[in-house]
Amino acid sequence: MSYTLKKEGGFSYIEEGEGQTIIVLHGLMGALSNFDGITSHFSKNGYKVLIPELPLYTLPLIKTNVKHIAKFIKKFMEYKSVDNVIFIGNSLGGHVSLYFAKHNLKNIKAMVLTGSSGLYEKAMGDSYPKRGDYQYIKEKTEAVFYDKKTATKEMVDELFELVNDRSKVLRTLSMARSAIRHNMADDIPNMDVPTCLIWGKQDNVTPPEVAVDFNKLLPDSDLFWIDKCGHAPMMEHPDEFNKILINWLDKRKI
Repeated sequence: MSYTLKKEGGFSYIEEGEGQTIIVLHGLMGALSNFDGITSHFSKNGYKVLIPELPLYTLPLIKTNVKHIAKFIKKFMEYKSVDNVIFIGNSLGGHVSLYFAKHNLKNIKAMVLTGSSGLYEKAMGDSYPKRGDYQYIKEKTEAVFYDKKTATKEMVDELFELVNDRSKVLRTLSMARSAIRHNMADDIPNMDVPTCLIWGKQDNVTPPEVAVDFNKLLPDSDLFWIDKCGHAPMMEHPDEFNKILINWLDKRKI
């Protein structure tokens, strides 16, 4: 399903539904369409779903880091006049959620982290994609998922274009270095906010032990596993992801 991309106030974003605000944050290689399952379900069941396009390739190189993406989210929330939000973050999006929480815990009602960076990750597996080699890019994209068919030609084409764009590559590397610098291990024990961890058992970017460590460090978290699933559970198993999250929100009365 495709949604209208709003462009106003210096932001590009999807907005669907009314009610408790959910802000969804995509990853470094992610797209807004990765969250169609979440958008479709929650926007029809008492939630306002906001998915901002993160300025990963438009910020000055010196500001292409986790800190300034979190500042961007703060400005976006102020522009939309929303507070007390639920964050859903995948990969880098989870990391941005954590960094935002470190500085703005009072503005967060709950966090949902899935395949989140912030402790440890392997970027695109074990090496950075090679320019000009389409088959290599295809294999690396497929490796993110348990079911290789999840990696559509459109996804592969987008990544192929990215790794052949020098400006985008520099910003991608800058963001990846920033993610390593901004390790959240010392900060997470202070984040006393209800947190739902939904992880793919076969995630080879942020492996299962990362989820276990998050669960140990976060003071108020619950960990759920999805089998036969890689780094993006909301894409590979959208119905199961939504069911886990709905039950958790109900149980926690959020």
